[in-house]
Amino acid sequence: MKVQYRKVTPQLLSAFREIVGKEYVLADAEQTAAYAHDHTEDLIYYPEVVLKPSQTEEIAQILTLCNKELIPVTVRGAGTGLSGGALPVFGGVLLSMERFNKILDIDEHNFQATVEPGVINEAFQQVVQAKGLFYPPDPASKGSCFLGGNLAHSSGGPRALKYGTTRDYVLNMEVVLANGEIIWTGANTLKYATGYNLTHLMIGSEGTLAVITKIVFKLLPLPKHNLLMFVTFADTETACSAVAKVFRAGYTPSCCEFMEREGLMLSAAMHTISFDLQQEAGACLLIEVDGNEMEQLHKEAEQIAEVLYTTGCIDVLLADSAEQKEFFWKLRRSIGEAVKTRSVYKEEDTVVPRAELPVLMKGLKELEAKYGFKSVSYGHAGDGNLHINILKESLTDEQWNGMINEAIREIFALCVKLKGTISGEHGIGLVQKNFMDIPLTEVHFKLMKGIKQVFDPNQILNPGKIIPDVLS
Repeated sequence: MKVQYRKVTPQLLSAFREIVGKEYVLADAEQTAAYAHDHTEDLIYYPEVVLKPSQTEEIAQILTLCNKELIPVTVRGAGTGLSGGALPVFGGVLLSMERFNKILDIDEHNFQATVEPGVINEAFQQVVQAKGLFYPPDPASKGSCFLGGNLAHSSGGPRALKYGTTRDYVLNMEVVLANGEIIWTGANTLKYATGYNLTHLMIGSEGTLAVITKIVFKLLPLPKHNLLMFVTFADTETACSAVAKVFRAGYTPSCCEFMEREGLMLSAAMHTISFDLQQEAGACLLIEVDGNEMEQLHKEAEQIAEVLYTTGCIDVLLADSAEQKEFFWKLRRSIGEAVKTRSVYKEEDTVVPRAELPVLMKGLKELEAKYGFKSVSYGHAGDGNLHINILKESLTDEQWNGMINEAIREIFALCVKLKGTISGEHGIGLVQKNFMDIPLTEVHFKLMKGIKQVFDPNQILNPGKIIPDVLS
């Protein structure tokens, strides 16, 4: 259904000021510029107005007005997304959740916490860790990304390998529907079999079904210790092949991260870090084990190292201090940002069964040769999630906007052929939606559009996302 959206009028601006306060309504281009982009390529879409509510009831009033007046509403967290999910492609209202930044309750008896969606991931982790508790999901942007944005894409991170993604830690949430109604989606229980699971439906919906205003998270006991190994390989395929062999030997690390040489060196250069990587090393794995008994962890690390040497690795280095662990993690977590310093790029969030990673990597290199582009890859090898950064560099705009999309389509088709899909944790948003016909069928789209119609019949919530243009 095509909707003819309306413009934000002076009367609506006045109403918004009454709801949230004059200082939290930004309407001129200079004020809204910071909200016109996220971390997706170099795309820019200006909203007509940015609103910064701080109470659920304020969001309910805003959505009631926008639903009545057919004003599109795009919800934004910290703006660290990589799929364009927070870009207001139809203008309208940009709903910033930055003032929803409170940790409301930590229930140490039930290992739960209730938080608002504007809390920064790492800040939340630190608060619960101080109480001996553990919230595992840790995206690369954990120092700045909001928990609400993590829910919007079901973010993962390195520790998703052992502990699961954001989805595995959400028990319940308060949301505001498009018509302004406020509901809780489930219950604060570890089990839930009471009808359709609306909580899980909201996770990964990218702000297209409702606005999340409170979240109840499940927490775990905090592991007391961890060990980190930095493993070098001559080439990318050997490194990828080693991953499945570790698991087949009976070990489940808490993290198993893959990095191409060039990504590591770009990250080191960005931080002006001297990093002496063996000349023959073309790829690396960062492998962590965690638990409560250090003696057992050392034994497990030694056994994993033995397996790795049988795969043909060059060397296994055990980080011998907290500083060295932080050094390796800083390099790994900064690769995406570092690639930006070299070139405009498109980041593809591919995911396949982990034993198929070598096939994916081989296919990627063949496509590089076929289309003449350069890529830098890294990611969560333990769960088969590879982030492929395709660099523009000397490619023309015509090649970048045409040929490269053909190459991406072939990459995604290979993922689906390998029983994988086109996004593991970054979501679909704006930039991947027109590739959705690769993993999904018309039946899938019919179901998705039906769900959207039930929750948001006037199509005001984050329009222009997820569903391909030809089917919108």
